[in-house]
Amino acid sequence: MLLEINPEHPQPRRIERLVRCLADGGIIAYPTDTTYGIGCSIFNKKGIERIYIMKQRERRKPFSFICSTISEVARYARVDNAAFKLLKRYLPGPYTFVLEATREVPDLLLTRQKTVGIRIPDNRICLDLVSALGNPVITTSANLSGEEPVGDPLVIEETFGHSLDFVIDGGLLATDVSSVVSLVGSRPEVLRSGMGDVSWCV
Repeated sequence: MLLEINPEHPQPRRIERLVRCLADGGIIAYPTDTTYGIGCSIFNKKGIERIYIMKQRERRKPFSFICSTISEVARYARVDNAAFKLLKRYLPGPYTFVLEATREVPDLLLTRQKTVGIRIPDNRICLDLVSALGNPVITTSANLSGEEPVGDPLVIEETFGHSLDFVIDGGLLATDVSSVVSLVGSRPEVLRSGMGDVSWCV
């Protein structure tokens, strides 16, 4: 079901409707600052399994998730002083930061190294939604695994509509991905170069 939301001034009642959906185990497609994502609450095990099937994604590839604030990131990942400075400088923004996970993170989202990928996108709809929900939301591009990301909500509705409870229409977006930077080691390591500038990692 398509649900149009103003990208600059998200309507509170529509955000509340989506929050109720997520809290009840729903799966939605939503805009970020790169392209559209698909997600559910990180505590929705059945929803996570459904997204794996929907995207035809390998189970050995855990999903990243979205937080609304850096303080929320620190609940789910170990953030030392150096990492905190980088998060504060570059978030919200088109980055996924890989950090060591805390015990708050569900096992389904952990890599073998016990790390997690976390985003805070520069998108008002996305941040209002996660903030109102009160816990992070899974983020993975709205496409079949291995195919190009989709920036048109109408195409997402046609492709995945039968498997999603809502597709947020926040306008046409780019079809880029976030830059992925690991902060696990002694210095930042670029794992994927995307929309976010990573020249500061060199």
